[in-house]
Amino acid sequence: MKSGIIYNGPSLLDGTAIIAIATFSNRNSKTGTMLQTYILCRDQHPVEANKTGNDSAICGACNLRGIANPLSPKKLADDRECYVNLAYGPSIVYKAFHNGVYPDATNAEARSLLGENRVVRIGTYGDGAAIPSHIWDEVLLLSNGWTAYSHQKQWRPDIAMQSTDNITEARWHWSRGSRTFRVIADLGDLDPHREVLCPASKEAGRRTTCNDCKLCNGNASKSPKSIAIVKH
Repeated sequence: MKSGIIYNGPSLLDGTAIIAIATFSNRNSKTGTMLQTYILCRDQHPVEANKTGNDSAICGACNLRGIANPLSPKKLADDRECYVNLAYGPSIVYKAFHNGVYPDATNAEARSLLGENRVVRIGTYGDGAAIPSHIWDEVLLLSNGWTAYSHQKQWRPDIAMQSTDNITEARWHWSRGSRTFRVIADLGDLDPHREVLCPASKEAGRRTTCNDCKLCNGNASKSPKSIAIVKH
């Protein structure tokens, strides 16, 4: 299977109807060949969901969502800083879902087959904490590794990097034994004792891809250090 609906139900963050779509892609030069997963509001276009603030169903209280403003002349929330371009992947996947493109993969066997021998990117858009945890376990069952990030405090540190907005939050997670993924303003903001620069980033010379690196896999990694990337 190259794509499928792995979840269609209420968000664990606020109860709103959401979907999770897994789709195989090799178009992203940074991530490489991975199974991408999109977590979306089921009944509202991603751009509109962001503008109205209803994307809390899939992103929780992540600060990068911006400030909801339904009356704004802009297409997106005010001061949005999230790196995901909603006009591309999320919008394409949302439209394809409503056009009936994706097969049903909401049973455990189908979900495990989607991830078979592939590296899985948990939350290409959206936070993995929004859907039941067992679904990720089933997708990862036959996988060849994964990357995962969450802005929800201490969600699945066994598989997910704890996304942090500043060094204070990072230290809070470090004190609890969790690895973090942090966006930094510049290289001088890096904590060399606890963090390494993302090897797939421009600043690190793009030495590898996420598909090959797989350092962003929470506490499953053998590396004790957390990951940081310069804001882009």
